[in-house]
Amino acid sequence: MRNFQIRKVAVLGAGVMGAQIAAHLVNANVQTLLFDLPAKEGAPALTPSSLPHAGERDAVSLREVPLNGIVNKALEGLKKLDPSPLSSPAKVQYIQAANYEHHLERLRECDLVIEAIAERMDWKSDLYHKVAPHLNEHAIFATNTSGLSINQLAAAFPEALRHRFCGIHFFNPPRYMHLVELIACENTDVGLLDQLETFLVSGLGKGVVRAKDTPNFIANRIGVFSLLATAHHARQMGLGFDTVDALTGRYLGGPTSITNRTLDVVGLDTFAHVVNTMRDNLADDPWHQYFAVPDWLEKLIAQGALGQKSKRGIYQKFGKEIRVLDLASGEYRVADNEVGLGMKELLRERDWVKKLALLHSNPHPQAQFLWAMFRDVFHYCALQLEYIADNARDLDRAVRWGFGWDSGPFEIWQAAGWQQVAGWINEDIAAGKTMSRVPLPAWANEASRTAVHTAQGSYSPRPSGEGRGVREQSVGGYQPRSTLSVYQRQLFPERLLGEAADKGETIFENESVRLWHTGDDIAILSFKTKMHVIGDEVLDSIIKAVGEAEANWRGLIIWQNEPPFSAGANLLQLMQGLQEPASDAGMFGKLKQAANRVKYTVAGGGSMGDLFNAATGNVPRVEAVIAKFQQATMRIKYAQVPVVSAVDGLALGGGCEIIMHSARVVASLESYIGLVEVGVGVLPAGGGSKEATLRAASEAKGGDLFPFLRRYFQNIAMGEVAKSAELAREMGYLRPSDRIVLNRFEILHVAKQEIHALTATDYRPPLPATQIPVAGRPGIATLQAAMVNMLQGGFISEHDYKVGCAVADTLCGGDVEAGSLVDEQWLLDLERKHFMALLATDKTQARIEYMLKNGKPLRN
Repeated sequence: MRNFQIRKVAVLGAGVMGAQIAAHLVNANVQTLLFDLPAKEGAPALTPSSLPHAGERDAVSLREVPLNGIVNKALEGLKKLDPSPLSSPAKVQYIQAANYEHHLERLRECDLVIEAIAERMDWKSDLYHKVAPHLNEHAIFATNTSGLSINQLAAAFPEALRHRFCGIHFFNPPRYMHLVELIACENTDVGLLDQLETFLVSGLGKGVVRAKDTPNFIANRIGVFSLLATAHHARQMGLGFDTVDALTGRYLGGPTSITNRTLDVVGLDTFAHVVNTMRDNLADDPWHQYFAVPDWLEKLIAQGALGQKSKRGIYQKFGKEIRVLDLASGEYRVADNEVGLGMKELLRERDWVKKLALLHSNPHPQAQFLWAMFRDVFHYCALQLEYIADNARDLDRAVRWGFGWDSGPFEIWQAAGWQQVAGWINEDIAAGKTMSRVPLPAWANEASRTAVHTAQGSYSPRPSGEGRGVREQSVGGYQPRSTLSVYQRQLFPERLLGEAADKGETIFENESVRLWHTGDDIAILSFKTKMHVIGDEVLDSIIKAVGEAEANWRGLIIWQNEPPFSAGANLLQLMQGLQEPASDAGMFGKLKQAANRVKYTVAGGGSMGDLFNAATGNVPRVEAVIAKFQQATMRIKYAQVPVVSAVDGLALGGGCEIIMHSARVVASLESYIGLVEVGVGVLPAGGGSKEATLRAASEAKGGDLFPFLRRYFQNIAMGEVAKSAELAREMGYLRPSDRIVLNRFEILHVAKQEIHALTATDYRPPLPATQIPVAGRPGIATLQAAMVNMLQGGFISEHDYKVGCAVADTLCGGDVEAGSLVDEQWLLDLERKHFMALLATDKTQARIEYMLKNGKPLRN
């Protein structure tokens, strides 16, 4: 097969899924056409992208432009969704509107065509007959069906084209859900699937699982079964929806949206459709009795109560109050989320061996409910594995990535003790406690079995050697991970329980950080603190790591084993340090100890001010810590080897300041970056304010500085956080030269490539900035005037105004004339001065205290 590249994609169907798939394609900078039926009425499309061909735009008059009202309406809808399917609002303009009546010839331009219309076999068949003659000879045609038979759909496709037909099942919402299921039909070219998987993994950032052509594939088959089992046992035990959600969810490693809230988010009608698909197509399933839409669910759907999209479902919001449906009364009542006596402690048990044993043996109805739920899911997964998936790894990853579980069903079973759990399941089957009396398959009952995930691979029930292309071959019943070359970019992929994990070689390590390498000449610094917060030992270690890298390594990467990149510096650690005598241990204590001290102080009638004032004479020590932070970020910036920050997840406050000083940033698309210090009543003082002024001056290019400076002021003064790496670039936190990577597991690989690119010639850090133009007093006055209006309008408080004035003074260079030239140290000194002044105020201390106790900012 030729070297296949996907340069342009067409999406057929501008519904909820089709429009959002198109959105994620343009997030990845893939040229995208979005098709739907032509509108019967409405204004013509006015954008050049709606014209048939770019070269004809000048020749086609507006009257001749076909109506694309359905697609244009869908594109307008994308702008209103929250969370946004677009990495930036500007991306929507790159989705080209088209319709089936006028633009089918444009399909010849496309390398991939994704069908995403309604789940009707007849409608899909009709569409295939219509579009097939217009496909180019190398194009892949994929259906986004969530559960219809791929082979039956392929039968409606011309026989000569079926080798290019497959299923490509995105999960909703496509931007945020990691899973894509890839399903072959009998004729699908295996090499084509490998190339499509490469595109999905690296190009779109997805986790691909190959599923077999069975109803609802893997994730929906298991995920929906678990929801049905939960509903069945909850009804038997008389448990309310809110109680079920309190018992499941985060305590059990499930999604934060938990069981019934998940149904509301997915859509009750969508869930019912999936259940009906299982009922209609799985008549021989031993658990077929479960596959029925409950009466209460049918009633809600008939009323139009479809969940989140209709603002009423199992839950409904009344003002600020969340209420839940009470099945007995049919009315909504206040959700109490109460669990039984002793259950909360049981659920907090982290050891699955102990947790599942307690659930199995505890007679409390809520414990028995949870055991029955787990038992049925384990039993079902074991019975269905050979029919729906190639191996246990694919099943667990599908449930992890598609339903938000921290661990897959087989992982939990393995962690809880395979033989013990299998014995309990067998006992319940024999006692008639299970819906299905079919015994566990022989492989699950093997006396020697202790795991399905091992260092050699994951268990596969199919015969050894029945591998698929280059993906994997079974070895003694265990399949290793895929050998597709795209996965070589994932140096540290997400691991399942029992899989071998390479940890690299340590250079130095302490309680807060580890400096290590993978056998090459690049050092990697990883934080070990909770949320990767930046304390005194982290700062010392950054300075030490830069020195080590300069002496012995090609470059340094700051990368965390898991997100977030860093939640910033924790001020309460600093406050705790104020009470301690100076020592080599530093001034940053553990967050938990700090919290306990604050609670003790408040309980005794004191306040955060008392805690601060208790450290009489220690203000110079506080300022020394801030100075050390500035020293650390400046060492990063002016290191003699490149320092690259590899960012995924949150990079807030001090974390953002680290990346702003890096020679290069490699950020996953889902990086959320911002200088948020105003939320606790201070300003960025680790060099972040200084860098904002520098970047504004650079962007002005000698022209009017103020418009650029105003943008940075608004971001900092409002504590704005970029909701994607793309928005972080627009806000100035990332530079045009920084890299955005769609797959978060590839950022370390790309960061290493950046190190090699930066050192391909003799690397030199930037020259120190000594002639920085600032806005001075006029700039400060203009920003203050805007804040006065906001203060008088009640949009900000007096203390917000005080903090904002400190930010304005710092960004504008202080009490100097407009156009004055200052150096970096001048700006760093301003940062530090204003930080210390704000830290000494009662209202800033109150904000810090409130953040600790409530996890959200205080408006005072």
